[in-house]
Amino acid sequence: MKWMAAWLMLALAGGAALPLRADLKAAMAEQDLGKRSKLALENAGAMLKSVREAYNAGERERVAKDADEYVASIDLASQSLKATGKNPRKSPKWFKQAEIATRDLLKKLDTLQHDLSFDDRSVLDKAKTRTQEVHDELLLGLMEGKKK
Repeated sequence: MKWMAAWLMLALAGGAALPLRADLKAAMAEQDLGKRSKLALENAGAMLKSVREAYNAGERERVAKDADEYVASIDLASQSLKATGKNPRKSPKWFKQAEIATRDLLKKLDTLQHDLSFDDRSVLDKAKTRTQEVHDELLLGLMEGKKK
């Protein structure tokens, strides 16, 4: 029992040393397109946290760089799901997960944008617009009826 506690403490200590943000290159290397979209959306969430941290630290260049990586992550997720060739209505697993994730990201993005100063809010306009487009595409694909 003691070895389990020691192993757990070691695992937690080792996990704390790992970087919090996911890596977009790791997502691109994933062969399973559904998993690739999930990893890309996780990276997008990590980028939002990074944007907030950079803004709070006063690093304007990093804010723009991380916002660009956020958009790239959203694009990768969208492209990966399209590349599956599956009908979202018949195979909704990855599409529904992505729809929920983009909805949550939109909420976080809106909150973050309101927390920024008025002059800095435009940095996230592209990210917000692209996330809304991807979310709408996913929702339409999931809710669309039979083709006539």
